[in-house]
Amino acid sequence: MSLATGDTAPSFTLPDAYGQPMSLSEFRGRSVVVYFYPKAETPGCTTEACDFRDNLASLQGAGFSVIGISPDTPGELASFSSNHGLPYPLLSDADNAVAKAWGAYGEKQVNGSTVVGIIRSTVVVDPDGNVQQAEYGVDAKGHVSRLREQLGVA
Repeated sequence: MSLATGDTAPSFTLPDAYGQPMSLSEFRGRSVVVYFYPKAETPGCTTEACDFRDNLASLQGAGFSVIGISPDTPGELASFSSNHGLPYPLLSDADNAVAKAWGAYGEKQVNGSTVVGIIRSTVVVDPDGNVQQAEYGVDAKGHVSRLREQLGVA
């Protein structure tokens, strides 16, 4: 079930790339961009992660934090973060429970076939913990630029 503007963002606590728990509640009082991606070190996911990295200063300047979530293990996330200099938290959702709760897991098209897995998605959560906007099935390339435009981030 997809999230919609005005919904309360489902709470979560997940391990980060170093195995330390991080909760959505830690971001209460500020806006946060939560993006879901299928697999670290794959071309599309690397493009998207680096795009968030390259636009992080402008997003943070406008009051937005960024969190990436995938089913990768903390070790895989640590390697991905280190290899690409990703300065924002990456969280491990090994059983996809958070992705399911956020509507970012289900059927999708990959190379003409229907498969079940992580749906590349981005949800913006406002300082009160409510969904400001949610997008599902986004393209890795150009997504962050479009998101910045939608959020009015220069």
